[in-house]
Amino acid sequence: MATPKRKISPLDIYHITIRGINKQDIFEDAADFEKFLEILRKYESICDFKLLSYCLMTNHLHLVLKVGEMPLGRIFQHISPSYVYYYNQKYSRVGSLFQSPFKSRPINNENQLLTVIRYVHQNPVKAGICKKPKEYKYSSFRNYYANELIDASFVQSFVSRKDFISFNCTPNNDHCMDIDDERPRLNDEKAKEIMYNISGCHNVTQFQALEKDKRDRALREMWKAGISMSRANRMTGISYGVIRKAVKF
Repeated sequence: MATPKRKISPLDIYHITIRGINKQDIFEDAADFEKFLEILRKYESICDFKLLSYCLMTNHLHLVLKVGEMPLGRIFQHISPSYVYYYNQKYSRVGSLFQSPFKSRPINNENQLLTVIRYVHQNPVKAGICKKPKEYKYSSFRNYYANELIDASFVQSFVSRKDFISFNCTPNNDHCMDIDDERPRLNDEKAKEIMYNISGCHNVTQFQALEKDKRDRALREMWKAGISMSRANRMTGISYGVIRKAVKF
């Protein structure tokens, strides 16, 4: 079956989401977040796109891009492999990291753009990670108009800075390409701390490489400590069926 063509934006602006394969974490530490931003910075000029908004979460990310001549597919043929190569080298792993293909939706007017940008900036708030968008380090909201990665000129052409900042901080029920694990949940850092203390590992790749018996014992102890099977699936990248079998052993 042929892959359906992506819908075209009259503004050449798109909301893009990318998630880790099997919902696993794709950013383990601060260096990983910074590396992805470095890759965006590198290809922004090479691929002739403008970044209007971003938010990097632990196991997925959101971008709002204004493209030039190069189509989205080709842009991400540069960005995605660059980060996967870095990640696999760092954590001694092989294979896919991202759930493929990335998702995109066209943005058709200025009001829709503002709504999508607010949705992107409020991702960490709605996930229960912070109380205000400005508290999250890896989104474009902080210092939006002084962020070297962000082209604020298009937004600034139709909304004032004051109104833009106020709008982004307004509570809302926006739904723009929701990812199903973006609902309020227990603190990610605490769950990860429990996981690593139980397993003796320091990252997801090490956990996945555990011998079967040790891995299954760790999964059972994580479950007893209050980490749900679906959460363990998202954190470890191990299939739900394997986790369920280990927990119910």
